Amino acid sequence: MKTKSVSVGLLQLACSDDPAQNMQKTVEGIRKLAQDGAQIVCLQELFRSLYFCDVEEYANFKLAEAIPGPSTETLSGLAKELGVVIVASLFEKRAEGLYHNTTAVLDADGSYLGKYRKMHIPDDPGYYEKFYFTPGDLGYKVFSTKFGKLGILICWDQWYPEAARITSLMGAEILFYPTAIGWHKDQDPQTNQDQYQAWQTIQRSHSVANGVPVVSVNRVGIEGDMKFWGGSFVSNAFGRVEFQADHEAETAQVVEISLEGSDRYRTHWPFLRDRRIDSYSPILNRYLDE
Repeated sequence: MKTKSVSVGLLQLACSDDPAQNMQKTVEGIRKLAQDGAQIVCLQELFRSLYFCDVEEYANFKLAEAIPGPSTETLSGLAKELGVVIVASLFEKRAEGLYHNTTAVLDADGSYLGKYRKMHIPDDPGYYEKFYFTPGDLGYKVFSTKFGKLGILICWDQWYPEAARITSLMGAEILFYPTAIGWHKDQDPQTNQDQYQAWQTIQRSHSVANGVPVVSVNRVGIEGDMKFWGGSFVSNAFGRVEFQADHEAETAQVVEISLEGSDRYRTHWPFLRDRRIDSYSPILNRYLDE
């Protein structure tokens, strides 16, 4: 990579039930971020719609589209016009009856670089994603863009250090996490705080363990019983929070990320050097029974 820093735009929005309106709002946000100097723009998870996985409803499959398809075509033209890289989370229809939670990457010249399919699929109250999404089968991915090598993971992937480690070992210079996560709207404040801190801490730990910055972009707003907690943030290559968005307000923020820190932190805290890869085979087991 020629440059030593990159300007990343985080777009944290509230969504409506109108996909066209959400797309227009997102396009406007990308334009603002580009005007403010962003070179890479990361969108929140499933930005074209409300977070429909709070219910198991067959009609919601109509929200899916091919990738590449209409949304990537729109964003590709915008990426080329503005000279920015766009990380876009979409509901992918792969074939009849086969769907994925997928993020597409558009380079700054408008070219479609490929996609990452979410590997870890949750199934919890309010997050019935297994009803909709087949687990990813493309493996972990790194995308070589004009402004650096981007590792893409998605929401529930955030809780798995294995995913961050593998993506980092593939050469990712920054880890991006498009996200949709929130609190039950009637939940007590202490539980809210505990949950947010756990969410942010696990991702900051990926920065520390791997020596790479992390960019996590969430949504805001109340949808059904869920209040999405926003709090999009950037941590540097040693886990320091460089920026954190509000828990309620929509946010379009550009953050300059140093790419010099990885070598320095990895040299002074040589976790990669000291990995005992000869001892890790047990991790391939579901659980280590006696």
